[in-house]
Amino acid sequence: MRSGSQGVGKAEVRLKWDPSPWNQPPHHLDIIAATYAADAPYGRPVYVVHFDSRSPDGTINMSRHSQTGQGFGYVEAMTLEFGRLASSLVRVVVGVAIHQDSGPKTFGDISNAGVLVVEGYEELLKDDFAQVAGASATTVAEFTRTTSSAWEFHEMVRGFNCDPVVFAAEMGNAS
Repeated sequence: MRSGSQGVGKAEVRLKWDPSPWNQPPHHLDIIAATYAADAPYGRPVYVVHFDSRSPDGTINMSRHSQTGQGFGYVEAMTLEFGRLASSLVRVVVGVAIHQDSGPKTFGDISNAGVLVVEGYEELLKDDFAQVAGASATTVAEFTRTTSSAWEFHEMVRGFNCDPVVFAAEMGNAS
């Protein structure tokens, strides 16, 4: 857990992976964020943000997206502005899913994959998905609102074996 007296104000989740070999279909990974209301913090998401969507109020959005992993360093990024999130939201779960369009793939099949969560220049989480190598999706971070309305960061690396649509619906479950 990490939070100061002000809590997390604005965070960025960055994702990297190497492109697939030239004769193989591209690896396509996505950052996904799901928001949860005070009356159901482990229930259905209020809304989900991913590569072709953003939050209704613009507080969570993709600032960079890749469908192939091509580029230098972190090729996909999502920005989360907690100070502007609706007061009815108390939890945000962020994860990464691998598209399964060209056959089953797990994190163990993707070379040089990694995620970085930062607030400004402070690194909150850096992970290479080794502990979820057999999974096709994983949560990476949970942000929760305290009773004083500050946001706290919690590392939450937990693997799933499902496609991105099912993952988005299940990623915030309590188990």
